[in-house]
Amino acid sequence: MFTTRDGTPWEPSYLTEIKGEKCIGCGRCYKVCARDVMILMAVNEDDELVACGEDDDEEFERKLMVMTNPGNCIGCGACARVCPKDCQVFTDASAIAA
Repeated sequence: MFTTRDGTPWEPSYLTEIKGEKCIGCGRCYKVCARDVMILMAVNEDDELVACGEDDDEEFERKLMVMTNPGNCIGCGACARVCPKDCQVFTDASAIAA
């Protein structure tokens, strides 16, 4: 268990999953994440994940966020606060094997 600066007990919860069926690919979580935990990907007509850019003209079936560096997550929760679809799953630090 960790504590805050004033000694209050605190345990971080880390991003462990992004529910693809709920994600709308808006990119809000990506924009607030300073730790490079996720990246915006696209689903093409063959239902395959492909890289996409913010200014891509190519048509995709849909876009969604994908975790690329889960170990970079510090448990700040900024992504969850901006997500309009509540598609992130967090796990307490004590439940994650070190």
